[in-house]
Amino acid sequence: MKRNRVIGVDLGGTTTKFGLYNDQAKLLHQWAIPTDTTSNGSHILKNMCDSIKQTLKENELTVDSLLGVGIGAPGVVDNENGTVCNAFNLGWSDKQDVKTTFNEQGLTIPLYLTNDANCAAYGEGNISNDESVVFITLGTGVGGGVIIDNKILQGNVNSAGEIGHMRSYLNYGFTCTCGNDNCLESVASATGIVNVAKKESEDFNESSQLNKMIKENKDITAKTVFDLAKQDDKLANKVVDLITYDIGVSCGNIANLLNPKSIIIGGGVSHAGTMLLDKIVSVFNTVAFPLVKTSTKIKLATLGNDAGITGAAYMVIKGETKHDETI
Repeated sequence: MKRNRVIGVDLGGTTTKFGLYNDQAKLLHQWAIPTDTTSNGSHILKNMCDSIKQTLKENELTVDSLLGVGIGAPGVVDNENGTVCNAFNLGWSDKQDVKTTFNEQGLTIPLYLTNDANCAAYGEGNISNDESVVFITLGTGVGGGVIIDNKILQGNVNSAGEIGHMRSYLNYGFTCTCGNDNCLESVASATGIVNVAKKESEDFNESSQLNKMIKENKDITAKTVFDLAKQDDKLANKVVDLITYDIGVSCGNIANLLNPKSIIIGGGVSHAGTMLLDKIVSVFNTVAFPLVKTSTKIKLATLGNDAGITGAAYMVIKGETKHDETI
């Protein structure tokens, strides 16, 4: 049987998303299952394998029709050995042997495994036909992935692309989830933006709906801040300017170091759209080296929630981060 089908998997803390593709990266079928994090996530891998086998059966396919399975997973991924650890949102504090579990479940096909942010970067880069891409995701946290010459940059201990843990220039002293202070994630994530708004509100005395909401202890989100900024709220505008300055400087430094073809901004915060992008680009243009400024483009992500499964499928098709011929 011809191996002309690929499965891409985006393993998330709440939902595990799957995509069945042909060998030209055309999406044929898409589905999802809840991620069962009970019992320290001990059911996750078997549930994933069962779902893949069930979908193959429903589509009248066999394991022999698959080129492989690509997986983007949170935590620290060991591409050589096919393991994941420190994926705390999955309950995986200990090392999980993905490779062995797939083999035991009868999925004896090539396995392609990388960090979820790298996977999303690979998807966005391939859709854009950009061989060198830095992907920054602004969501609950701030993640990143680096693609150089269409290869995922893994780093010495598989930790390349930790853009969220670059130093913030705002210097609020917020403690990041990693334990360090003043990480970019502590101010530019969805939670960080709210914390910046509350911090700036302390000494803000001008008329502002955002300031009023904070003083009255009403719930606000990053979306609240950007929506009010679009209405020319003074505190909201100040917060957006501060955040985009920080992100823009970080993008400039990244571009000066790597000179990728594009830096792509994704994640929930990116839904702020052109307001976010235009301000980041304005700062980027003051930081980037002149030749870098004209050769690296800052743009918004296009794949949304499908970036992970798309990148995972492309890993299989292009043979990126494969362990061996069987798992």
